[in-house]
Amino acid sequence: MSTEVRQQYPPTPQKKQKKYNQRTRDRISGYLYISPFFLLFGVFGMFPLIFTAYLSFHRWNILGEREFIGFSNYIGLFTNDPLFWKAVGNTFSIWALSTIPQLFVALVLAFILNQAFLKGKSFFRLSIFMPNVTSIVAVAIVFSAIFGTQYGIINYFLSLVGLDPINWKGSYFGTHVAISSMVMWRWVGYNTIIYLAGLQSISKDLYEAATIDGANKIQQFFYITIPMIRPIIIFTVLLSSIGGMQVFTEPLLFGVGSDSQGLTMTLYLYQEAFERFSFGYAAAIAWVLFLIIMIVSLINLIVTRRIKST
Repeated sequence: MSTEVRQQYPPTPQKKQKKYNQRTRDRISGYLYISPFFLLFGVFGMFPLIFTAYLSFHRWNILGEREFIGFSNYIGLFTNDPLFWKAVGNTFSIWALSTIPQLFVALVLAFILNQAFLKGKSFFRLSIFMPNVTSIVAVAIVFSAIFGTQYGIINYFLSLVGLDPINWKGSYFGTHVAISSMVMWRWVGYNTIIYLAGLQSISKDLYEAATIDGANKIQQFFYITIPMIRPIIIFTVLLSSIGGMQVFTEPLLFGVGSDSQGLTMTLYLYQEAFERFSFGYAAAIAWVLFLIIMIVSLINLIVTRRIKST
């Protein structure tokens, strides 16, 4: 009985070189596959960000030469521009009136759409998402008719019960409520679909056990539904907060009002850049807006995490 012993020789330098070349080609091909994203991000994302930061330290009207003025744009923004602070206050007011009710209504609607007894679920889910894909110009026309001062639908019903009409475009309360209603109507369906996806991941055994124990629908909603989809709630709160700080189209189409009560930060940025051609000042507003969004997002994240831990 004989055994053969095979001798293993170390790879030759030529084999090593081929192996390294193959690895290099694999890495290069991988980077080439993902390079379109980085190229597009660099051109349309990173470059505008860096250029805006650079521009915020200059005075420039896009036609003449750029003049370096240091922190003058930021100093003027914080100390000599009451209109900016009015825009900040308006933005937070509209955000509070639209985001908080919007998320609560979306959660309730998602809970209803997730019930087994509901018929025609596909129709209702499609219908509730339609406002998100509807043209915002059409939305503004409809809501301008609803909140019209002379011939608005709401003022018509108020007159039927003997109440005075509300000047929606001439008061802070009216303008903020109208713009917030537009934002809420547009985005409540989007958040409803997100919540609905989270609800469908919850085991039905939990609801069946709660029903056997005598829990009604309201108790199931607060003690089963909300705790189980808390990460999704945190996600929608952060996303809605970022979007609420950047509300632009709704106040632009509805109107800022006689006293700039509908002026938001992004709308003020737009006016400075494309109406007054003060691009350096608008760039400073953009970076201050970015910092405000970061602070609001961090506060929301801290608060929601503390609520989650409790």
